[in-house]
Amino acid sequence: MSNEPITLTAGDAEATVLPGNGGRIGGLRVGGTELLRQGERYGCFPMVPWCGRIRGGRFRDGAVVHQMPLNSPPHAIHGTARDAAWRTARATAAEAVLTYDLTDPWPYSGRVTQVIALTGDALTLTMSVETYESSFPAQIGWHPWFNRTLDGTGVEIAFDPAWQEERGDDHLPTGNRIDPKPGPWDDCFGMPDGVDVTLTWPERLELKVTSREEWVVVYDEQEAAVCVEPQTGPPDGLNTLPRLVTPLEPLEATTTWRWTRL
Repeated sequence: MSNEPITLTAGDAEATVLPGNGGRIGGLRVGGTELLRQGERYGCFPMVPWCGRIRGGRFRDGAVVHQMPLNSPPHAIHGTARDAAWRTARATAAEAVLTYDLTDPWPYSGRVTQVIALTGDALTLTMSVETYESSFPAQIGWHPWFNRTLDGTGVEIAFDPAWQEERGDDHLPTGNRIDPKPGPWDDCFGMPDGVDVTLTWPERLELKVTSREEWVVVYDEQEAAVCVEPQTGPPDGLNTLPRLVTPLEPLEATTTWRWTRL
């Protein structure tokens, strides 16, 4: 199938899926109100085969060191798939299945599948990475840009992480875990019982971002949007906490955004 835009609908919710622009969600409207920041770099994009920054763009797999392009100098950031066209494997009124085959500059072959499913009160995103050849380290995550204000109402962020990854001057975790600090944040947090972050626009909407994964990056240093990014490991995780994709064991993760009118 082609990589033309897809519109999903369920109840009064509508999501726009953009396979040709990094497999991202271009928009999510609830009762006509847009929840995601608009623009070709925004919406919500998949982070794969890594999340956040890789220090110096380099990661080690056994004795081999691989160099990724420095798309956020001096680091490499957010994977390769957000810059590529995905293909639509299947689409119905409320669900789309997209695929992307890993290729240069990523040094391993594999396939990424993303399932985007909309209901009247939730959007669920599921992603998997599989290989039939060499095993390799990888990460999965999502980078949504939620509008900071809805109809003039500013957002409130609530979550209760077990720890915060101490951030060095290079924006990467130092390896130390510290007590969570107040925002603004561009930081990674640990939630061992699963990601659970609530965004509330008072008297408008409550949106809960959940995932079985235990890592979340929260970024709220921009005026226009806030980001809540569930992922399978911390930034630079290909080096510090790699998850291995093997021919027998793919890497899979899911996140759900569930909303309630206030």
